Amino acid sequence: MPQYPDSRNVLEPNCTRCPHLAETRECISWGTGPLDSSVIVVGEAPGAGTPEAEQWKGGNWTGMAYTARHSGRVIRDLMESVGYHDAYYTNAVKCFPPDGEGSNREPTDEELATCRTHLVTEVEQVQPSVIVPTGKHATETLLALDGRSLEGFTDHVLEPIDCEALSTPLLPVLHPSYQNIWIARLGYEPEEYRTRLEEELDELVGRSV
Repeated sequence: MPQYPDSRNVLEPNCTRCPHLAETRECISWGTGPLDSSVIVVGEAPGAGTPEAEQWKGGNWTGMAYTARHSGRVIRDLMESVGYHDAYYTNAVKCFPPDGEGSNREPTDEELATCRTHLVTEVEQVQPSVIVPTGKHATETLLALDGRSLEGFTDHVLEPIDCEALSTPLLPVLHPSYQNIWIARLGYEPEEYRTRLEEELDELVGRSV
């Protein structure tokens, strides 16, 4: 059974900032977790989900970020394995972006920009010691607050990056959908990747105490 908090931080009920997404979503996938957490994990956007699943239906059906059978379980298991059981989970885009064929597509720059103020509000509410963006899009939308971009996302995985606009460091990690493939490509064994993540998180969290 998944161990995620059955709570959500609803910032703008029935948000229609992106009318095309509002028409196709089932639920807005708001952030979920303790509002005093030291870590915020930021995903890209909710996937289509699995409505018939007993558990792990996904944010498009639960209204809670990172509660999908694959990505949600993978990233939550990873964070718990390095000692961060109480992380706050959210997405850069809160609504499922459909590809027209029943699956999800990458969020557009416009969708990321439109939803960015929701993300900023969440960070201001939680005031974490570190933000863990999962994948390129989550990292880029946060760096856009500083007017910055990254070249070669994988070169920055597990490398702390200062985000001046939020006064909070970022620690990019692999998106859970690609984690198993890219860990080896980056030269890590799975346990080495977890150990490096734990060391970096502990350093960043400890630095803010």
